[in-house]
Amino acid sequence: MPKPCPEEFRRDVIAVARRGEIPLTQVAKDFGISEGTVTNWLRRADVDDGFKPGVTSAENAELRELRKRNRLLEQENEILRRAAVFLSQAHLTK
Repeated sequence: MPKPCPEEFRRDVIAVARRGEIPLTQVAKDFGISEGTVTNWLRRADVDDGFKPGVTSAENAELRELRKRNRLLEQENEILRRAAVFLSQAHLTK
């Protein structure tokens, strides 16, 4: 997987592409990236800037963190359930 580009570089590419003075293929060639990358960055920037509806990058990152936290809490609950069962069985056998 290629190394991610710096955010400042992305903003520069998006700014040039949004001007519409040159085609996206030329923008991509000038910056040394693929046309698909420029298209994806523009689509993501349009959503983040509120030009198009969708889930913003910040919301997406928050959702990813919440899912990770939820998974961890579910694992902790499962461990506690198993410990409770184990301890109750140990107590009954005495």
